[in-house]
Amino acid sequence: MPANPTRLYADVEFLTSIQPARNYLNIASLNKAADYIKAEFEKLGIRVEEQPFRADGRDYRNIIASFGPPDAERIILGAHYDVCGEQPGADDNASAVAGLLETARLLHEQQPVLKRRLDLVAYPNEEPPYFATDFMGSAIHAYLLHRQKVRVHAMICYEMIGYFSDEPGSQHFPDDSLAKLYPNTGNFITVVGKTGQEELTQRMQTLMRKHTDLDVQRINLPPSLGLAGLSDHRNYWAYDYQAVMINDTSFLRNPHYHQPTDTIDTLDFQRMAEVVNGVWGAILEL
Repeated sequence: MPANPTRLYADVEFLTSIQPARNYLNIASLNKAADYIKAEFEKLGIRVEEQPFRADGRDYRNIIASFGPPDAERIILGAHYDVCGEQPGADDNASAVAGLLETARLLHEQQPVLKRRLDLVAYPNEEPPYFATDFMGSAIHAYLLHRQKVRVHAMICYEMIGYFSDEPGSQHFPDDSLAKLYPNTGNFITVVGKTGQEELTQRMQTLMRKHTDLDVQRINLPPSLGLAGLSDHRNYWAYDYQAVMINDTSFLRNPHYHQPTDTIDTLDFQRMAEVVNGVWGAILEL
């Protein structure tokens, strides 16, 4: 059974309806999101744990659901549940959380035999002012994996997976050299990694293409350029873990990025389901 657009819609609808906005200052709203994620995981009868931490006197928590052999090498699949400022955050990043939850449902429904442990992790504090600090939820998670000497095969980050356009010229690029390499219509999904990890981006692209009807592109960029590390996967690089981002190219395509107009009606749930199909199929073979 493939990913279900109706379930994805319900997840995004709940998360975008939380008021006030689920930003770093509105702890009650972040907790509503975290409680929802935890409850959806727990419906599947799987191992779920919380990873609490403090930042500037406020309490935050990662939510982690695990599948597969407990002591095996791990694949981490992550998404952040906070938003930037006062906005609903449909694409950024309710779409990714919905993808994370739907991946968990597919794992539960299809019961594949897993050779690796899969940890699905939902994080707070990806957005400013904590972006690129040690108080990102993913920075906490990556550090603890390293400290506990956990073997990580790869980290896959869902980040903005719901905005698509069939309008020619809807896909923008930071420079002309990249524009010559990729489609100018924003109807594809991208596997984004840093230079030196080309093998993982290529492998993810190949595997995703086997399991989705969506066009899957890939790119590796130097971390110094900034674009390669614009989400939670960046924190796993610090410990030499292989990590990539699955992304609809964010502000290079979506005009609603970090705006109050980032609403549920701007998303394409059929294509979002195809992203999940691709990732779900890929992580089983990765």
